[in-house]
Amino acid sequence: MSSFAFDPMTPASVAARLTGLRMPAESAPHERTMIAFPCRADLWGNRLQDGQLAWSHIAKTIAEFEPVSMLANPRDAQRASEHAAHPNIEIVEIPLDDSWLRDTAPIYVTGGPHSATPRRVALDFGFNGWGEKYKPYANDDRVPARWAELRGDERVAIDMVLEGGAITVDGDGTLITTEQCLLNPNRNPQMSRAHIESMLCASLGVQRVVWLPVSIDDRDTDGHIDLVAMFIEPGRVLWQGCDDKGDAEFDRLALSRRCLDGALDAKGRALQIVDVPVLPYCEVDGERFPVSYCNLYLCNGGVIVPTTGHPADSDMLAIISDAWPDRTVVGVPGEIVAFGGGGPHCTTQQIPLATS
Repeated sequence: MSSFAFDPMTPASVAARLTGLRMPAESAPHERTMIAFPCRADLWGNRLQDGQLAWSHIAKTIAEFEPVSMLANPRDAQRASEHAAHPNIEIVEIPLDDSWLRDTAPIYVTGGPHSATPRRVALDFGFNGWGEKYKPYANDDRVPARWAELRGDERVAIDMVLEGGAITVDGDGTLITTEQCLLNPNRNPQMSRAHIESMLCASLGVQRVVWLPVSIDDRDTDGHIDLVAMFIEPGRVLWQGCDDKGDAEFDRLALSRRCLDGALDAKGRALQIVDVPVLPYCEVDGERFPVSYCNLYLCNGGVIVPTTGHPADSDMLAIISDAWPDRTVVGVPGEIVAFGGGGPHCTTQQIPLATS
């Protein structure tokens, strides 16, 4: 395994190390999916086992489409193996603080010069507990390094805080994010917008960053893009709308949608939007949570979508099925995952094939 850190780190130095590499779209073929076994007792309280069962259900659903590596604290490994028992799921013992691998696992880039062995690199961005909201987070910050060492993967450390849920890419040069999250001073206060954009381009192999003002006003992530948007393919974006004018999210989502509509991607295409117009809510232990259909996960041949039993579930799943007609759409219960702070996309991180 190779590991690089830069001092001082500049976009140019990062680009030099990662020449020809890019982050593939989530729809590109995967080697496997990473997911973690919930463990933060102070977050879950008496719902910890419910969370573990919900994550295990997502893992087993994905395992019908591709291999799954479930990371678990050593003390939880036996329980994880029982809850997530499936021939296509392996349990990997790695110290954890929490269970949101979208934000703590490595982000892979692939490609490079044409050779018999295509290059695949695990990018190790900084993680600070979503702006110091949840502590401790040292083990989660070390997940990329520990995973890469375990797998023998090349790793490049990037001197910038970035959670995977804050970005969506089309694999063709375009990235979408939100100012609400990436410009929040609790992430990279020393970096300007221009510096952040340059680092995204250098590390992820993109040429254009589309900035939206806001996402859903969630309590944890400061507006991750994966709560509202996902690239279907280059030039087309699935968008989580809100058709209830009385909902506090209505104006926020309408603002960002106006900014997205017609925005140009890296190839000069005007982005086309496929709307998922209903934003459902659930209630768990007296608290009300939005459950975004767009916080879905694309796996090999499948689309894993959170549902709540809302009357609109079947219609919204039909829209998503039309967006990916060559994949099987599977709904999974979204209430407990929303209570924990996210959806199926937040719980997972894809490992693309080296040739993606």
